[in-house]
Amino acid sequence: MTVELKYLTWVTLLTAFMWVPYILNMIMVRGLVDAVGYPQNPEPLAPWAARMKKAHYNAIENLVVFASLVIVAHLAGVNNETTALACNIYFWSRLVHFAVYTLALPWLRTLAFVVGFVCQVLMAVQILT
Repeated sequence: MTVELKYLTWVTLLTAFMWVPYILNMIMVRGLVDAVGYPQNPEPLAPWAARMKKAHYNAIENLVVFASLVIVAHLAGVNNETTALACNIYFWSRLVHFAVYTLALPWLRTLAFVVGFVCQVLMAVQILT
């Protein structure tokens, strides 16, 4: 397995588990019945949990792009130091983005997002050149 595919697996697992803390908050705030149901006037999540949910949605949206690029690079045989480094940095930028979004640190959130985006661009450049 290539380094790029390993990082795709790690990014996917990270994204897959991001829901757990904010769902636990939903259960605590609303109770189990309302958390799994469709209450008329649900209690709002804690602010940190609402931000975490948004960070999770953002991770899902970006996973589509990242996964596509990694798979295309793999199928095209475009695996090199740049793609490996881009995937490594992408993983850490998504982890940082999730944490700082949850903690409401706007400048760091934006910086982490931009770093991840630059990694996606680097992957695309490697594929297309």
